[in-house]
Amino acid sequence: MSLENSMADSRRLSSSSSSSSSSSERVSVKIEREIGVGNCINGSEQLESKAATVASDNGVAESSDSGPRGIVRVRTLPAESSSCSEKAESSSSNPKLDKSKTERQRVPHILAEDAAKIFDDKISVNKKLKLLNRMATVKDDGTVEFEVPADVVPNALGVKPEEPENGHANEDSIDGVDLQDIPPLQIVMLIVGTRGDVQPFVAIGKRLQEYGHRVRLATHANFKEFVLTAGLEFYPLGGDPKVLAGYMVKNKGFLPSGPSEIPIQRNQIKEIIYSLLPACKDPDPDSGIPFKADAIIANPPAYGHTHVAEALRIPIHIFFTMPWTPTSEFPHPLSRVKQPAGYRLSYQIVDSLIWLGIRDMINDLRKKKLKLRPVTYLSGSQASDSNIPHGYMWSPHLVPKPKDWGPKIDVVGFCFLDLASNYEPPAELVEWLEAGDKPIYIGFGSLPVQEPEKMTEIIVEALQRTKQRGIINKGWGGLGNLKEPKDFVYLLDNVPHDWLFPRCKAVVHHGGAGTTAAGLKAACPTTIVPFFGDQPFWGDRVHARGVGPAPIPVDEFSLHKLEGAINFMLDPKVKSSAEELAKAMENEDGVNGAVKAFFRHLPSKNPSLLSDPAPDHSSFLSIRRCFGCS
Repeated sequence: MSLENSMADSRRLSSSSSSSSSSSERVSVKIEREIGVGNCINGSEQLESKAATVASDNGVAESSDSGPRGIVRVRTLPAESSSCSEKAESSSSNPKLDKSKTERQRVPHILAEDAAKIFDDKISVNKKLKLLNRMATVKDDGTVEFEVPADVVPNALGVKPEEPENGHANEDSIDGVDLQDIPPLQIVMLIVGTRGDVQPFVAIGKRLQEYGHRVRLATHANFKEFVLTAGLEFYPLGGDPKVLAGYMVKNKGFLPSGPSEIPIQRNQIKEIIYSLLPACKDPDPDSGIPFKADAIIANPPAYGHTHVAEALRIPIHIFFTMPWTPTSEFPHPLSRVKQPAGYRLSYQIVDSLIWLGIRDMINDLRKKKLKLRPVTYLSGSQASDSNIPHGYMWSPHLVPKPKDWGPKIDVVGFCFLDLASNYEPPAELVEWLEAGDKPIYIGFGSLPVQEPEKMTEIIVEALQRTKQRGIINKGWGGLGNLKEPKDFVYLLDNVPHDWLFPRCKAVVHHGGAGTTAAGLKAACPTTIVPFFGDQPFWGDRVHARGVGPAPIPVDEFSLHKLEGAINFMLDPKVKSSAEELAKAMENEDGVNGAVKAFFRHLPSKNPSLLSDPAPDHSSFLSIRRCFGCS
């Protein structure tokens, strides 16, 4: 899936006169009112699309500490200044962000005064864009790159970790929740992505139903049968995950590869965000049974989720499979910064780029459908004092909860859906598995592969050189078109990972959070071939834990590297590390942890707490304070 330099250069648009003072090696790329969107997300095979990330708007919503816990509060423009805001939005409808012309150009350095200015509401959008151009570079792989001086410390940038409430960032308080005491609720889940994104929420929804709650899972129409078969109610959201995934694989980053790509992504986003409100309050489209959500569970690719919660005055809980809350322990998965001093700042920079890309659509939704005032620029930037609870669906044995995350943030564990117990494998597959040693699984899920024939040849040759049997999952990418059958290779379409992976020696995949979790649970050494989004993050975590080699970016996929990765995974020490991690994860119940976290953060049952008191502006995020500029 390599993007040749000549192709990349031909897709870049010439810069306008406003960027004429930039380095001759930098090219400004037009983004028509929006930066397309992006990165995904997502995790659990996240989208496996960057759309999950770039258009996440939990970066623009926050709660007032004076209001009821869990009720979304978004800072809005005063009524009398709305027209000015609209003019500002219109005048900046064609923002530009610099995109690197080559990987060799000098990486921009971050200065504290610039970091503070991008969050200053008194500075125009165009000036903020120029600041961002100077501070960071959006790379062709969809990540944001910047550097801080080698000798700088975090406090020099003014980015200080927030003190966790009560000083206990890692307290395991969700175990004290009595799930039987919660009165029946109508809960809507707003989930955008591929099947890998939807599947953990099906597991959570089924568990909520076991406790007597009514659950509607709102997601894409092509998952209707999957959701209904699991026993949950279904409501169709807009957007086609296959279109989203194809777009993101092709473009890889925040910026579309050309003007013709922009309408494709904008239409997808618009379909999604305009379907959220009906999903929360419209009757069942098939039975006509009324529905009115008491609470929302959402993943960030749902875009307008926090704004709908604000309009309906109901609590929302965001769950995600990649880190989305600022921390000083590791950088944002969609950023490239090597210096620890820049880790926390990376979340703020990525967040600002996301907001620049979606602000016009979100404010259209707020004004036209939700009857809310427009949101000010970055006023709700996600920060650790946001009152919206977040639950992260990964094992703390793989990535422990950062010490600077407070009690509104939980690491609940991987959320598995049991599919193996009801799966009847084809007899041919069972016979092949029993005919020899355990195979190595190789597959990339729903991700389209640009050169499937070439990749298939590499996989087969690597298996032959390492004398291993292999299972190739054809997926959406079209792998597995062999010139002639090989007895050491088995081709399959779709098999539940929780059934297949325990029968495998090792796994090679794209690094979606769900696939990563399934492989680690099965004690499989893991090689991750990341395409975009959070996948490099999981590749790094797997390697750091000693259960797999360094990730192989898909653009660098080669016979030499795959052969080396397979030999790495065959090392008995790596297998021992994988078994150790699997044993540590054995007693985790991420689904139950997610359910407990959701109920622990619900506001009081007292209906009066669901009123909408006037915002306490003193409690809003002070970006200047965050960057030490107050």
